[in-house]
Amino acid sequence: MKLGDQVYKVRSKNAGPFWVTIDVFCGTAAAFDAVRQNLQTEQVAALYGCPLQLVKRFDIADLSVIKFSIPRPVVQGSAADRDMHGAQWGILLEEAEV
Repeated sequence: MKLGDQVYKVRSKNAGPFWVTIDVFCGTAAAFDAVRQNLQTEQVAALYGCPLQLVKRFDIADLSVIKFSIPRPVVQGSAADRDMHGAQWGILLEEAEV
């Protein structure tokens, strides 16, 4: 089942010139617990082609949110940057099978 079918919303955003943050809004405590157990940080690292040790994960139970911060492959605003606001990164995780 796709992650996007299990949660309220997945969004990504710019987190400075070197990082992108992806937020998984689970919506309920039950969905948060299920996603927390089934979504592995290794899976996220592989999906984005990022070394595992550089992926930052934050599980925020009070908000039923899981956040991932990953380094950008290029500096924000550089000639090679194809998503200056980081808004398109979340769709990869939303479509991932979990």
